[in-house]
Amino acid sequence: MGLEFNSKSESKKMKLQTALLDKIKYPKDLKSLNDSQLKTLCRELRNEVVDAVSVTGGHLGAGLGVVELTVAIHSVFNTPKDKLIWDVGHQCYPHKVITGRRNKIRTIRQPGGLYGFTKRSESDYDPFGAAHSSTSISAGLGMAVARDLKKEDHNVICVIGDGAISAGMAYEAMNNAGSMNARLIVILNDNDMSIAPPVGAMSAYLSRLLSTKTFQSARTLAKHMAKKFPKSFQNMAAKADEYVRGMVTGGTLFEELGFFYLGPIDGHNLDHLLPVLRNLEKSKWDGPVFLHVVTKKGYGYEPAEKSEDKYHGVSKFNVVTGEQVKSSSKIPSYTKVFAEALIKQAKKDKSIVAITAAMPSGTGLDLFQKAHPTRTFDVGIAEQHAVTFAAGLASRGMKPYATIYSTFLQRAYDQVVHDVAIQSLPVRFAIDRAGQVGADGATHAGSFDLAYLCTLPNFIVMAPSDENELCNSIATSTIINDKPSAFRYPRGEGVGVQINDQPELWKIGKGRIIQEGSKICILSLGTRLKDSIQASEILASYGLATTVADARFAKPIDQLLITQLARDHEVLLTVEEGSIGGFSAQVMSFLAKSGALDKGLKFRPIFFPDKFINHGKPDQQNIECGVDVDNIVKTALGALGITYPRKISLERA
Repeated sequence: MGLEFNSKSESKKMKLQTALLDKIKYPKDLKSLNDSQLKTLCRELRNEVVDAVSVTGGHLGAGLGVVELTVAIHSVFNTPKDKLIWDVGHQCYPHKVITGRRNKIRTIRQPGGLYGFTKRSESDYDPFGAAHSSTSISAGLGMAVARDLKKEDHNVICVIGDGAISAGMAYEAMNNAGSMNARLIVILNDNDMSIAPPVGAMSAYLSRLLSTKTFQSARTLAKHMAKKFPKSFQNMAAKADEYVRGMVTGGTLFEELGFFYLGPIDGHNLDHLLPVLRNLEKSKWDGPVFLHVVTKKGYGYEPAEKSEDKYHGVSKFNVVTGEQVKSSSKIPSYTKVFAEALIKQAKKDKSIVAITAAMPSGTGLDLFQKAHPTRTFDVGIAEQHAVTFAAGLASRGMKPYATIYSTFLQRAYDQVVHDVAIQSLPVRFAIDRAGQVGADGATHAGSFDLAYLCTLPNFIVMAPSDENELCNSIATSTIINDKPSAFRYPRGEGVGVQINDQPELWKIGKGRIIQEGSKICILSLGTRLKDSIQASEILASYGLATTVADARFAKPIDQLLITQLARDHEVLLTVEEGSIGGFSAQVMSFLAKSGALDKGLKFRPIFFPDKFINHGKPDQQNIECGVDVDNIVKTALGALGITYPRKISLERA
């Protein structure tokens, strides 16, 4: 039953209607509830999740879709002894509420609060950390094998969504699990795909029947008996078994991978879910089982159900109306600037196509698709395929823009190297979410793309400093036709500069000087340029005229510019939003080989520290990373032996 909120008073009253949920501290407390009470608990848990996310923002629709499944699994199985793995982990909010973290649920994705995905260090009920998709079955199989080698006795349950199961890694894992006949339970949370017959009472009944120990024992006995007969009879019996189960379940694909398929069943109906899960728990199934559960994303909260994206990721919102709090800023996001600039380029150049790996709205390609529907390709959660698909397009004279988050592009690094770089194919990589990303934390931070791309021969890597420069880098990429190129840009709003009607075409590998000084030079790459200019103003108060330069290119670096800067200044700083091994490593290598460091130049690189940064506010994260104004000033003065008295703390954010 869906939730309805008609007034603010009703919204407040909702918070108090959690009599059963108030008694649930951990999953063991669910064992005392009967099935009717579990249904009531689901309604209360859904209310709690809606109310909590309205305060914090975050992922909502996915969690609402698995409330009943979460309660059913934890009430039937013995977690945390039984290992429950949530693929991606963005649907884990209900799971967190009933696994000892309800008192912190309104801190989720907040600085110092709960992580927005599963995290091993946060709870024993999170046996595997996630945030990228399609890893659960591989991890679960590893846990199952470890269990058997250690002669332990517990279940391993993997819950994977229909989007995540589109990735090749999931099928690799299922193929391996099936060939090993591993004791593993995989639950497909099907909330979008149409891969099965209609869900109903008959399907639920058959799934319940097929999951019983009696049926499994009879089936095993039949197999043993069939082996006593000629091979032709064995083949006929196997085909008959496959035909009967395929006729009533539609799980032929998963059966071929070696799984025993059950379903589809209604994932919001505990009368269907509980008997099947109880049978699986009791039977200690010998091989891998695939349970197909059909759910509805955003289920039970009308605004989410009606929303086009089912409230996948939301800002703070009004519980009654579902209206989300919108930013009052008129500065466009980098993502939107990218999309609009690429749309303009595509109007002039019919060879431009755009590719996304299941993130059309996150990358802005939903806008591109509206303008150029036949030239937009969403390949699903399949970054490896996306990159090689783009390489194929480039090999035939098209201009593909593989638009992928920095942290997701890591998943296709072999394809970037082997299929793109070695062949010097002009794939254009639009790398969104470069740098720190705030509430999504370390799993989504774009910390490493500069390092892993700058090491590759034949690559051009750009990092625009503002939204106008982003448009310039896009225009420049259109004329790079003999090698791969990339341009990176952060999440969130631009700096508010005017965007020119006609973008500037950059000279490849050439930077620019923003202002000239004499003692210190700050060479900035990317969107730290604004902070570098602010730092120069503070340094001026010390009587230190400071040059600020914008590198534009992480590769190839502007050797003439760097030579000039090294010759004319006592101190040279590089500033970048990335890990060690990126832009500064290119500059340092050149300076060392050119002998500039032998002439007394004080070179100080500023980049992300050698650690993963927890989720928080982006400004706070940048301070922790040391790429903020204060640390630039402190580093510059420190090179000259001057102590910077300002207190550097997170309070600045």
